[in-house]
Amino acid sequence: MPLLFFFLLLLLLPAAPEATSSALLGINYGRVGNNLPPTSAALQLLTTLGVGRVRLYDADPATLRAFANTGIELIVGVPDECLAAVSTPSGASSWVRSHIQPALPATKISLLTVGNEILTGANSSSLSRYLLPAMGCVHDALAGLGLDKQIAVTTAHNLGVLAVSYPPSAAVFRKELLPVLCPILDFHARTGSPFLVNAYPYFAYAGDPKGVELEYALLEPGHGGVPDPTSGLHYPNMLVAQVDAAYHAVASANGAAARAGVEVRVSETGWPSAGDGNETGATPQNAARYNGNVMRLVSEGKGTPLRPSGPLRVYMFALFNENMKPGPSSERNYGLFKPDGTPAYELSYRLPKDNSTTSGGTGGGISGGGGYNGHGDGSSDSGYYSISASGKAPVGWWGWTPQAAVAACVAVLVMAL
Repeated sequence: MPLLFFFLLLLLLPAAPEATSSALLGINYGRVGNNLPPTSAALQLLTTLGVGRVRLYDADPATLRAFANTGIELIVGVPDECLAAVSTPSGASSWVRSHIQPALPATKISLLTVGNEILTGANSSSLSRYLLPAMGCVHDALAGLGLDKQIAVTTAHNLGVLAVSYPPSAAVFRKELLPVLCPILDFHARTGSPFLVNAYPYFAYAGDPKGVELEYALLEPGHGGVPDPTSGLHYPNMLVAQVDAAYHAVASANGAAARAGVEVRVSETGWPSAGDGNETGATPQNAARYNGNVMRLVSEGKGTPLRPSGPLRVYMFALFNENMKPGPSSERNYGLFKPDGTPAYELSYRLPKDNSTTSGGTGGGISGGGGYNGHGDGSSDSGYYSISASGKAPVGWWGWTPQAAVAACVAVLVMAL
């Protein structure tokens, strides 16, 4: 790279974003690895990419401090192992006072997720009974400190909570989960918090590659889409179909939640760039196509066929590959970046127009971590970036200044000022 161009590039890199309730795109920052860079280095990537929302899977004090005064809004996780403790008023109050209150107001926290995929995870039989009490007690603890209007409380669900997901209009929750889910939906309706789903078209395709068209699962804009014969709505890609399936299931299970307009948001979605021999479709090319299409979809600011008036809010999974995640190889290959800061694959995308602005967010907004999770078009109104997997990180990459470090692997192709 010519030296003059390099310095011009640094001048064009965006300043640290200040997220708002209108920022639609976030990213999950998982930390289940023994080779990951420090949080300060992760912040270099986040701020240079213009990502203003981040989801963490725990409330590690050092991590929360690292996000102080950055303008980045956080979803902060109450880890699964804490559910029993925070399911009592005293336990929840102690947890909030020791983990959340000290980080405020320097660190922006807009949402707490109490557990992750509790109702479908390996520990569902032992933890499910604590979920709603924990959500209620954490909310009450926030209210006792006057923080309930600033920080909302929810939990994130695997789409395995659905008994039927296709067509979307036929979607319902699993019958055995209704005694837990119906009061949780009452909680959302009462507090105004969103219903979060971890939605992965990859799993649908990998499970049935002959029955699911790859282009539909990859959200390719040229795909003809799939009609819902009952509702008459047309679904251009699987992700919006999955979100609308969740909306239909909510309405079927709890009319009060539907009338209250409880919003469904995507707390995780992604595509692995590598996997085991039997993990169909886990390739760098497919990961690039899917994640680029998600970013394009979010940048359009549109809703789903069922809810066209409200924009789709999505958190990409994930920032880094995490080498200590259990399960098949794909679980360790969801990152946009390798731990050394080099991109995992080629990816071009356009940031959402309103992804880093300056007005304040609301308690009901979600934003984008150490805990284990289960699991562009180049138009002129925003920057168009290319993450290139061919770039090699120089020795001491993480020791560079923030802008120069990310400039080593993020080349700005077009920037409209």
